Amino acid sequence: MTPLVFAVKLLLGVPVALVLALTAIWYAWESDNTLLYDSFAQKMFAGLENYGLLAIPLFMLTGELMNEGGMTRRLINAARVFVGGFRGGLAYINLLANMFMAAIIGSATAQIAVMARAMTPEMEREGYDKGFAAATTAAGGLLAPVVPPSMMFVIYGVLAQIPIGDMFIAGILPGLLLAGSFAVAVFLIGLVADFPKGDWFSAPEAGRALLQCLPAALIPVAIIGGILFGIATPTESAAIASLIAFLIGWLIYGELKPGALFTMFRRTAINASMIIFMIATANVFGWVIIYEALPQKLAALLTSVTQDPFVFLLIVNLILLGVGMLIDGIAAVILISPILLPIAMNDYDISAYQFGVVLCLNLALGLLTPPVGVGLYITSSMSGVSPWRILASLWPFLLAVAAILVLLSRFPWLTEGMI
Repeated sequence: MTPLVFAVKLLLGVPVALVLALTAIWYAWESDNTLLYDSFAQKMFAGLENYGLLAIPLFMLTGELMNEGGMTRRLINAARVFVGGFRGGLAYINLLANMFMAAIIGSATAQIAVMARAMTPEMEREGYDKGFAAATTAAGGLLAPVVPPSMMFVIYGVLAQIPIGDMFIAGILPGLLLAGSFAVAVFLIGLVADFPKGDWFSAPEAGRALLQCLPAALIPVAIIGGILFGIATPTESAAIASLIAFLIGWLIYGELKPGALFTMFRRTAINASMIIFMIATANVFGWVIIYEALPQKLAALLTSVTQDPFVFLLIVNLILLGVGMLIDGIAAVILISPILLPIAMNDYDISAYQFGVVLCLNLALGLLTPPVGVGLYITSSMSGVSPWRILASLWPFLLAVAAILVLLSRFPWLTEGMI
């Protein structure tokens, strides 16, 4: 009966956090297990007793401070210096700027909202098809769940009980591969679409753009460099990045007013609390999984189909693709990780890092695929392009993601080589 209750509530559109909590309560009532009732609140709070979770609101705050402080615009100008003169240069600028933003914000939906507002009108003015401009921006948002610091990686690292810093490092090479595959997609589309030729900055203009960007570039350096060199934990790096973003926006660029901080703190608190509450209820939902021995049952089924880790990951990719189309990416990570990760590690000897990168990238695809497709609708709202028109231009990028997922599933060293 419990699986039926879970499925019905999901189909009715009940918020995922409530689905998890109410399913656990139903299971405790149905099984007449008073121990579960007595320790319900303790289990919820136990799910939050992890220092790494502090990184979530801090990375969100860094993104808010950057947007308010004018750093986004300067990063886009810096990207123009490197790729702006190529044919279709603005499309490459879009991707490169998205990569810079991914290394700071860590949230795909926030990144898509910012970049769609900034890049789609600019590309349209220079003669690009509006649907393609919006699709390129939406695709660039898929870099956020893979390029460190990734909000999904933080949550997955907590659930998998692995170092979040190592999880960030595991995403560096896949993130570069994904950005490269998007650039190839833009190049191939450009052969057919005859993109407008871009203009290179003059030497003084390029110098000014890079100089203005240097303070903003300190933020990804502080985040990734601090973790790579063992100077700071991901949480400490996030706190340092927030402070740097505030000081740069206020004292150097002069666009961030201290009076705006309360609004940003409030917005960050609301957004972060939704994610953290979901993690707390997921810890309670873990009871149902444990008591029902769901991983063991699923493992027996899958191992009867194949013993090959690569084939197992291909099957998992298909499952995740379906799940991602129906459930928000972060919610899906919280739901899926406790079920499939033990099977991957214990029955197929797949590392938690490889599985985590594949999981997060695959579920991020759900941001751009109906019927849920939150990222698709955010892009549509910010750019004024219909979701179906965006989707029609998006398919080359989705194929590029699929190709990268196959590579990551086949070659473990792509995720484990830098750890």
